[in-house]
Amino acid sequence: MSRVVVAGGAGFLGSHLCDRLVSRGDSVVCLDNLSTGSRENVAHLLGHDRFRLLVTDVSEKVDLGDDDAVDAVCNLASPASPPAYLARPLDTLAVGSEGTRRLLELSRAHGARFLMASTSEVYGDPEVHPQVESYRGNVDPTGPRSVYDEAKRFAESLTMAMYRSHAVDVGIARIFNTYGPRLSPGDGRVVSNFIVQALRGEPLTVYGDGSQTRSLCYVDDEITGLLALLDSSLVGPVNIGNPDERSMLDLARFVLEATGSPSEIAFRPLPADDPTRRCPDITVARHELGWEPTIGLQEGIARTIEYFAGTVEAP
Repeated sequence: MSRVVVAGGAGFLGSHLCDRLVSRGDSVVCLDNLSTGSRENVAHLLGHDRFRLLVTDVSEKVDLGDDDAVDAVCNLASPASPPAYLARPLDTLAVGSEGTRRLLELSRAHGARFLMASTSEVYGDPEVHPQVESYRGNVDPTGPRSVYDEAKRFAESLTMAMYRSHAVDVGIARIFNTYGPRLSPGDGRVVSNFIVQALRGEPLTVYGDGSQTRSLCYVDDEITGLLALLDSSLVGPVNIGNPDERSMLDLARFVLEATGSPSEIAFRPLPADDPTRRCPDITVARHELGWEPTIGLQEGIARTIEYFAGTVEAP
């Protein structure tokens, strides 16, 4: 049994990580300021004797309120969807920089393993396809999305500086688009957008001509990959995502068929800096961690539709 600190643990991905850690016998301290996370995401864990929620902003302080040992620190603290980080640009930069530094200092003080949840956004609008970890990316440092992209790039740099300067035990995961239960209906991510619009009978919003691609990983697979990295000694960075690449227009049609919705597809102008292609090369994860996704899009979308069907009002 380990004691694990999960920053951002009340968010979509963080709450699923907390679930899995508790279920396997670990003790979890969840840190979240609830700006984009939700108490409801971890409500089922609040009475558990191996789970504790501390409402706090890690950009300002990391104080667990005790001196007990910490075995691992997982940094998932950041707004993750474009509407969320575009609405909180300075907070996003702060949590990627000062928040990451404080969490790394916690790991250093306890000799704990540090898992940095980075993102495929560090590749920007990639000129290499599929994206391998050695690719340095094509990011616009002054564009509107840079607040997230550069925050994560800086967090990776800071993580490696602590590894090289102070021998902190670190692992960096580059997370590709993840979906599943507990996505917020209005968070602006493509799967939740499409499913909610389809269930409500609203037009599905496709940006540009819909030819841009994403590679979608179901949340259970993503968590398994993150835990494989956490439990290893691999530094990385390591791509953790599903290489099943789909165009947004194809995904919209897939959701319409899966929901049986009569909704139409509405095309809107492409947002600034929207990546044209996104697909991970997961050779490192396969060879070094023995991990690859096992849940296909049909099953994952069906599970996600079932979740949203209980939370979204039909027309």
